[in-house]
Amino acid sequence: MSVDATTVRRIAHLARIAVSDTEVPHLQGELNAMLAFVEQLSEVNVEGVEPMTSVTPMEMKKRLDVVNDGEIADDIVANAPDTADHFFMVPKVVE
Repeated sequence: MSVDATTVRRIAHLARIAVSDTEVPHLQGELNAMLAFVEQLSEVNVEGVEPMTSVTPMEMKKRLDVVNDGEIADDIVANAPDTADHFFMVPKVVE
C-alpha cells in the first residue's frame, strides 16, 4: 500500500494538523515507510509463538473473579442525604 499526497492531506485534515504544501512530500515518505514496516511485520511467521507479558518469563498476577460490594458500602453512602440498604435515595422526578 502506498500513500499519495491527497491521502496525506486528508489524514492531516482528519487529525486537525496544519500541513503546508512543502511538508507533504516528507510526510508522504514517512507514512509510506511506516506502512512498509507494517507489511514487513505481517510476513513474519508467528505460528506457535506464545504471547508475552514481558521479555523475561514471569507469571501474571491474577485475582479471583468474584463479585462483591468492596466491603466499603457504608463508607460510600456515609455522606449521602438519604440511603436505604446501601443505595442512594433520590427524589422521584418522573411520574
